[in-house]
Amino acid sequence: MENYIVEMKNITKEFPGIIANDNITLNLKKGEVHALLGENGAGKSTLMSVLFGLYKAEKGEIRIHGEAVNINNPNDANAMGIGMVHQHFKLVEVFTVLENIILGVEPISKGFLDKSQARDKIIELSERYGLKVDPDSLIEDISVGMQQRVEIIKMLYRENEILIFDEPTAVLTPQEIKDLLQIMRGLAEEGKSILFITHKLNEIVAVADRCTVLRKGQCVGTVDVKDTTKEELSKMMVGRDISFSIEKGKRESGDVVLSVRNVTVASKIHKNNAVKNVSFDVRAGEIVCLAGIDGNGQTEFVSALTGLEKINDGTMHLCGQDITKASIRQRSIIGMSHIPEDRHKHGLILDYTLEENLILQRYWQPDFQKNGFIRFNEVRHYAENLIEKYDVRSSQGPVSIVRSMSGGNQQKAIIAREIDKKHELLVAVQPTRGLDVGAIEYVHKQLVDRRDAGKAVFLVSLELEEVMNVSDRILVIYEGEIVGELDPKETNMQELGLYMSGAKRNTDKEAQ
Repeated sequence: MENYIVEMKNITKEFPGIIANDNITLNLKKGEVHALLGENGAGKSTLMSVLFGLYKAEKGEIRIHGEAVNINNPNDANAMGIGMVHQHFKLVEVFTVLENIILGVEPISKGFLDKSQARDKIIELSERYGLKVDPDSLIEDISVGMQQRVEIIKMLYRENEILIFDEPTAVLTPQEIKDLLQIMRGLAEEGKSILFITHKLNEIVAVADRCTVLRKGQCVGTVDVKDTTKEELSKMMVGRDISFSIEKGKRESGDVVLSVRNVTVASKIHKNNAVKNVSFDVRAGEIVCLAGIDGNGQTEFVSALTGLEKINDGTMHLCGQDITKASIRQRSIIGMSHIPEDRHKHGLILDYTLEENLILQRYWQPDFQKNGFIRFNEVRHYAENLIEKYDVRSSQGPVSIVRSMSGGNQQKAIIAREIDKKHELLVAVQPTRGLDVGAIEYVHKQLVDRRDAGKAVFLVSLELEEVMNVSDRILVIYEGEIVGELDPKETNMQELGLYMSGAKRNTDKEAQ
């Protein structure tokens, strides 16, 4: 019989109206990277939350080093050498990096907090594992990639041997993902055991030794990664064959829907402008993608385009109307839909129900209110239709609190709301972030359908494959400037990468 460092036997976890984990068995070997693969809402995070003590299973047994254990809370888990990096980080934004890492295990010397001892240990860990952080930086001032490094160092600081990564690459840039996978591999080679929740097949192939697949709360099977293919894994995950190519007919572009002229947007971080004199058009019946390495002005430009931030200079017109100073609601009424980059900050009200979130942009329209009162029956009927059409999964349907839903299903809810709303321009920022391959296939089809229906689509993506496969035109942004306009049929990822890194430009060609 094989010795396992973790054995989860016949785990069953129920919530009102749903069995999240149905009799699941999972075994982890010492020194391996074990991927946990499944669709959004398949029960991956729930299973790991049971192991980490956030939830208590109704049935089943957990063994650590062969001994049956009771894990009642995360403190119990930490005492047993289990650490977890959550999909949505558990950090105090107004605390420093150092304060977050030692929170709960503060080193005390002669009755006083000894930060110098902690600082030395943090610096040693960061250098040893290639996780460079500044101990004195505030969490609110550092990038999400840096915040994730802080979460990993938190685990290493506590000397955890069993490391759980819950969707760790969902908010990272391609380079940060590459770095993280190397770090995970190095940790495994040191003898640490890693459980890696994901739905990105390329990452599983790159880093995992074995993979357990969940589907609708049940275990489909465990396979050796070296003996399988991406196609086989995707079929295990969703129960059908997945198309990795995007079928698009010839585009018939029409009138200009969005016109951007000489737009400049200030940076909140430094004195230089984040967006510098940007001009381009997006026409009906085309998908235009803004591509670039994260941090080159995409976020600031989208904030200005959608009304979240003011612009310093320039003009924007939507459907022939000047929206340069228009409110968010005015832009929505004229014909803009927006799938935001940060679904928690700008996409959802987490403590509202799913049905309330689905009408956030439309609650004041006659369909959903009369004489100032919400027509709740109409809201419920509308929400049920969208939930079914877009396969948004939650424990209690329309009345589910959005905070309780998986990240992928939160994203699906936003996509459903924005695509279903009447629009002429769909601004889609990282629309497939946090989605499984089946949902990604569906979203790409929706974007192409919008384009084929004569709508304009403005896509912002960090995923190079998505940029190349979905776009009709690519605008490359570098240090706040459009440095190239490319036809995806006439370029490749290598050339695109040169533009994104600033090594190549075609600024003499106007991006229209």
